[in-house]
Amino acid sequence: MIIDLPSTTTSALNKKLVEIREQGGQVALGRVLTLVIVADDDAKLEDAIEAANDASREHPSRVIVVAKGARTAAPRIDGQIRVGGDAGASEVIVLRLYGPLAAQGQSAVVPLLLPDAPIVTWWPGVGPKAPAEDPLGQLAQRRITDSAAEKNPIRALTTRAKAYVEGDTDLAWTRLTRWRAQLVSALDLPPYEKITGATVTGEADSPSTELLAGWLAEYLKAPVHRVKSSSAQGIISVKLERKSGAVELTRPDGRVGTLTQPGQPTRRIALQRRSNPECLVEELRRLDPDEIYEAALHGLHKIAASNGSKPAAAKASAAAKPAAAKPAAKPAAAAKPKATGRKAAEKSTS
Repeated sequence: MIIDLPSTTTSALNKKLVEIREQGGQVALGRVLTLVIVADDDAKLEDAIEAANDASREHPSRVIVVAKGARTAAPRIDGQIRVGGDAGASEVIVLRLYGPLAAQGQSAVVPLLLPDAPIVTWWPGVGPKAPAEDPLGQLAQRRITDSAAEKNPIRALTTRAKAYVEGDTDLAWTRLTRWRAQLVSALDLPPYEKITGATVTGEADSPSTELLAGWLAEYLKAPVHRVKSSSAQGIISVKLERKSGAVELTRPDGRVGTLTQPGQPTRRIALQRRSNPECLVEELRRLDPDEIYEAALHGLHKIAASNGSKPAAAKASAAAKPAAAKPAAKPAAAAKPKATGRKAAEKSTS
């Protein structure tokens, strides 16, 4: 059932919700959380609502959709209430905000929150640079963004990494769950050798590939190289170097992965790209901070160091040492450039 309330107020919406519960027996007490969806009022809005409806079958909730309409229109709120088959196992309240009200989402949402229920805010499209500083993000215990939905996914991921606050997460990270599980299970098999290096290959603007490389760099304590490719979407392959041979997980078609490692038969694994509803369901299972995601964000800096900063530093060091050796005129000192050159060679091969 869908009930439209054009040019309404939050007070009128609350009264209508009470009336619906009294007439149809809709129970609010069974809601485990309030999910606030913040998006523009465009064609993609229904996809976000549908994802929330699917997630509500595991996490019954009140879904409040803040749909930002034309900023140049007259200020008004067009409300809509969805219950029953049109709302999954939740009750959906859609607030279409126009004019100056489009920037006042927090004021419109607060009167509709469930008492004593956790709040999760989700930006399915373009989100704020610092989710915890956004007015609607300040209401929530968990703040979900999606870097892959941004115009520049890698820049958005880097910006949010700098502004990270406990409770932040990203669906680009949630899409990695199967990759992480397969890699960890592969390393649980013999031989139990140290990883000496890793290579992560994926689409140039894939934030999931960046996060996977950051996660490996943080926990393996070994050089991790990020290779950009245009041959497929998302993550293409991960290669972990060991003394006895490499562990390699590849997924060139976005659906089926192949795991190869020394001493084990080649395995084919279902590794299809995860949908937004599936990722949202997983994120709503926890309301505590995700320390592993935070560690992966820290690891992003280590990828940059292993790919660029160290070679640059080695070049600068090699360029500076001959200049320091200029005063050497004695035969005993003549051996110093040889030692310097040997050290430089050792650095260049490390």
